[in-house]
Amino acid sequence: MKTKTLLTLLLTLLPALLFAQAQLQNSMGSLYQLSNAKSRSVSPENLTGAKGQGGMATLEKGSAAHAARELGQGWKVNPYVRIEPGTTFTMADINASGIVNHIWMTPTGDYRLAIFRIYWDDETEPSVEVPVGDFFCSGWGWGNEPQINSLAVCVNPQNGFNCYWPMPFHKKCKITMENKSAGRLILYYQVDYSETEIDPHAASFHAQFRRVNPTPDKQDYTIVDGIKGKGQFVGTYIAHGANSPGWWGEGEVKFYLDGDTRFPTICGTGDEDYFNGSYGFEERTDSLGKYHYTDFTTPYSGFHFIKDPANKTLQRRFGEYRWNIMDPVRFDKDLRVTIQLLGWQSEGRYLPLKDDMASVAYWYQTEPHQPFPKLLPVEGLVIKKE
Repeated sequence: MKTKTLLTLLLTLLPALLFAQAQLQNSMGSLYQLSNAKSRSVSPENLTGAKGQGGMATLEKGSAAHAARELGQGWKVNPYVRIEPGTTFTMADINASGIVNHIWMTPTGDYRLAIFRIYWDDETEPSVEVPVGDFFCSGWGWGNEPQINSLAVCVNPQNGFNCYWPMPFHKKCKITMENKSAGRLILYYQVDYSETEIDPHAASFHAQFRRVNPTPDKQDYTIVDGIKGKGQFVGTYIAHGANSPGWWGEGEVKFYLDGDTRFPTICGTGDEDYFNGSYGFEERTDSLGKYHYTDFTTPYSGFHFIKDPANKTLQRRFGEYRWNIMDPVRFDKDLRVTIQLLGWQSEGRYLPLKDDMASVAYWYQTEPHQPFPKLLPVEGLVIKKE
């Protein structure tokens, strides 16, 4: 009898639990459905995200106190933070269960030296550790931001960085920004989240940065490796600097799943193919020998050519993103993702390349995750201007 009663109770509660979880997956088709989740937001104007605590900064402590000096409290007194060289600022420290729905920010300075990190629950190692520009598909720095209109990341003029990856957490969420540069970093930002119960089996969001410059001869570039656990790979961003003339994107993207060794389970047909383009993104040269490409931005993929990279080298610079939202790459035990570096040479032969490759891998997985490789030193992160 007790077993039957318990089963009846579970069957009664299950629709409600599924309904509550469904409300966290916001879409136009579900906006009319109400939820018990509580909307909260962290910004310089409300550093705790607490209810009824926004816009309370006074002129004595506000970052924009000079501009608000004739108006006072409540009039945009503290809209940004200053992060001094060599310091780390805690953007958000949330002690509840919930989900991050949206992150907006606009930083100044060298994006490669502004390190964006996120820690879930009781982690001491970050689940997200990426230079801020690369996280938002703008790896080539200030003034070279593409306009991106995708489902997961939007970049609006000039550097309005937006992230819409859903990020659930069970107990805590800590978000930080480290300033590795020699100058002060000014940061406007807002983290929009919901306080609500989360499915105990919900996977956590991860993002990892890597860079090799130049890539070794005849070796695949590793986008990510060492992922252990169950999860799904959901996207890639690459900032590709071509160090030689000619086409650079023949290399195949490979996914090594669950014990794959020499040969992968998923093997694509080329760089521009994985990023949903074709035939060199319509690469061509004009009468002056300059390269021309067709930029594009869509909900799931995009390509951008830095037309004026503001440097004196011959390196050509590109950005590519691909979101595996409708086709996540699922793994049960482990995952490694690589890409070949190939161009063309005489007589229709492939040419192995030695290029500047920087990438971000985005995925969800069960915790705990493996610690990330140590982030490159400053000299390994910066982009050479000449």
